[in-house]
Amino acid sequence: MKTPRTLFWHRRDLRLADNTGLQAAVALGPAVTGVYVLDPAVITPPSELPPMAPARLWFLVESLAELQQRWRQAGSRLLVVAGDPVLLLPQLADLLDAPAVVWSRDVEPYARERDRRVAKALQTDGRKVLVDWDQLLVAPESLKTGAGDPYRVYGPFLRNWRGQVEQLAPSTSEAPEGLQDLRQSQLQQINSSEGELGRLCSLGQSELERLRSSHGFAGTDLCPCRPGEAAAAEQLAMFADGPLLGYEPDRNFPGLQGTSLLSAALSVGTVSPRQAWCAAQTAKRIVRSDEQQHAITVWEQELGWREFYQQALFHFPELADGPYREQWRRFPWENNEDWFAFWREGQTGMPIIDAAMRQLNQSGWMHNRCRMIVASFLVKDLICDWRWGERAFMELEVDGDLAANNGGWQWSASSGMDPKPLRIFNPATQASKFDAEGDYIRHWLPELRHVNTKDLLSGEIGALERRGYPELLIDHKKQQARFKGLYATIRS
Repeated sequence: MKTPRTLFWHRRDLRLADNTGLQAAVALGPAVTGVYVLDPAVITPPSELPPMAPARLWFLVESLAELQQRWRQAGSRLLVVAGDPVLLLPQLADLLDAPAVVWSRDVEPYARERDRRVAKALQTDGRKVLVDWDQLLVAPESLKTGAGDPYRVYGPFLRNWRGQVEQLAPSTSEAPEGLQDLRQSQLQQINSSEGELGRLCSLGQSELERLRSSHGFAGTDLCPCRPGEAAAAEQLAMFADGPLLGYEPDRNFPGLQGTSLLSAALSVGTVSPRQAWCAAQTAKRIVRSDEQQHAITVWEQELGWREFYQQALFHFPELADGPYREQWRRFPWENNEDWFAFWREGQTGMPIIDAAMRQLNQSGWMHNRCRMIVASFLVKDLICDWRWGERAFMELEVDGDLAANNGGWQWSASSGMDPKPLRIFNPATQASKFDAEGDYIRHWLPELRHVNTKDLLSGEIGALERRGYPELLIDHKKQQARFKGLYATIRS
């Protein structure tokens, strides 16, 4: 009697180690095959949605290529197919004679609706569907207020979340070994591209190779986020052994190597949030100074912010379409298209803004402190709708994540789940505090390396020293006053 085969559907968990969904699949037996679907709705979404950033596409396809190698090392394989998962997964399960399909849940509205349709199609065929959470440390259903409502404020959420996450097991699972590959007849079809199974796999593999050669991202050497499970594990280990111990205050300085650089890895799941949490716990048991203990605690809180935004999107999917605070739907945005283009291209004349946007355009990544500064500048200085910035980031970021990106922009715009009604960053003050010597600015704006530091930070650069660098678009004080006046119109 042949062993029943289980199909495991990878989505945002592109790794073998510490993969709860994969563990559930292996628990059914060693005959497990992985599958990834290159879904056009994700890779090339409709025009009303932001296209996948070239940097993110590069990170995805390179991570998939490495994941295929890891599956082979485990004894089985990862099949890549291209098309609609609702049609392809039941078809593939039938061709592989797989009575069960397993995957991990997602918080995003499109993914949740797609998963419902896939599950219905599989169950109609009489197949078993197993789903559970992997991309979160605590399931959204497990985190509610005393009244049974979802959290809308980070502080109370963090206390409940931390109380639950601290009960997690201190270690994570290794990658499975000794899996059983497909039957010889199935392998022959795949290798020869004959039959329906061979055709599906051939087309999917060809599409993967096409995307690897045509993703359009030119900043692969500049991007600090490295694709693949092995690279993510290495980056986590290096961070835990060094920068984590000085995370606070180093995380605030874009010129320092003070953050984990794991945002893209966490987004596609080449590293799990459990692995990140457990690395912090291991470091805590080793370090002795209060400062290092505090630094680790602050990073844990950042993991909490990630989960807060993920769970907010799960409970309030309407966040993907607009502001959480209803009055912000009435805000009279000025939306100067020329100003927005200058902002996006790093040509506003304000050095800290332009340096940050040049970093994003060239490397696909931007330091989080700078994300807050440029977001405040677009919304509160240029008075452009925050959703313009949200889309621009998704079109450029290697770590583009709907929940985190939306949460960050709504925080900056004051339209989200935040008890503070209005927050405005002064870009010159921020530059003076967090890039006091101008090293970060000079790195990304080499044309301004000759400018003295005081003028570089303030943006008050003389005409002769600009040498082609643009004049400052706006006066911060005037625009701040104008924004506050417009804000007053929606408060009543």
